[in-house]
Parts: sequence; structure tokens; C-alpha cells
Amino acid sequence: MAYPTVSGPYGLVPVKMVSGTPYAGVTRLYSIASGYASNIFKGDAVKLVTGGTVEVDTADAAMTPIGVFMGCSYSDPVTGQLLFSNYWPSGTVASDAVAYVVDATDVLFKAAVLSSGTTIGDLALTDLGANVAGVSNAGDTATGNSKIGISDTSATTNTLPFRIVELVEETKNSSGGYTEALVKWNAGHLMDNTTGV
Repeated sequence: MAYPTVSGPYGLVPVKMVSGTPYAGVTRLYSIASGYASNIFKGDAVKLVTGGTVEVDTADAAMTPIGVFMGCSYSDPVTGQLLFSNYWPSGTVASDAVAYVVDATDVLFKAAVLSSGTTIGDLALTDLGANVAGVSNAGDTATGNSKIGISDTSATTNTLPFRIVELVEETKNSSGGYTEALVKWNAGHLMDNTTGV
């Protein structure tokens, strides 16, 4: 039986809790600064900044996330109508903009494993329990979805942002490598950071 292949990254997708119970869709609202000049896509990591708003958090080895962006709402600057969107369009002027963020520290996120850019890589069974960095890519404005993923290079470095908790059997490649993994926040998450923003 042929397994499905992972064609590219799709951001961080919450699937269940560390305990194994299903993720129930819980999010917290955070403000987005009017005119914030970067796109934020569904599945991107976001960070809380001074002033109490969220911004996109570059997926790398030095992330300081508050959680994962699941969409936003804001009043259209032209019509005044309330809009709900998978992504925050860069530079949007809206004083009521809010982000829906999965900010719990015990959520497991499914992510594509990347060797670089949007190129799919893989992990081995020996990578289970190790730590990895995030890999940034520009999201898709047509769908509003993120294209970040996790690195295929694991380490014991305690400052790396993700811990590999499970490997996804269904998308194992023909060489036996795992092209998707379930990860949790390992280091740098604001809820576990004793110094705060």
C-alpha cells in the first residue's frame, strides 16, 4: 500500500495534547497593531511584543513564541465590515484587529520536516525525543496558510524551540524516513519564560 506523500510545508497544525486527548480548538485572542507591516499566516508562530500585540515569529533556532496563529478578525478599512481571515495582510489599518492564537504549552503540532526552504526532508526513529529548529518560508496569500516547518537536523541543544514527540507513520517515505512529526514547544515559549516580554 502506497503512503501519501508530503509535497511541501503547511505550517504548524494543532492535533492533540501531550496527554493524548484531542485538541479541542481552544484559542486566546491577542491584539494585532493597526498597520503591522508583515503578513501572518495560519500555522505561523507568533510572539508577544512590548505593547501587548502579537507579531510573526521567525521560525528558526531562536524563536520566542507565544503560540500559533489560527486566523484573525478586523474591520475592513474601506467598508467597515468585520472580516474573518486565515491570514493578516501586511499593512492593514484596523484598530480592532485580533489574532486567534493557540498558546497552550502542552499542544502537539503536526509539521512537515524540511531540509531547507520548502524542500521536504526526513527524520529517523533515532530523532524521537530530540530537539529541532523551525524553518521559515513565506506563506500563501491565496489560501492564507503558512509554509513553515521543522528542520531535519536534530540535536540535544536545550534552546531549540521544538521537541520531537511523535513521528507520523502514514507519510514515511520509501527510504523509511519520516517526513512529518508531532512536536511541542521545548524552549523559549513565553508562558515558560521567567523573564517575560
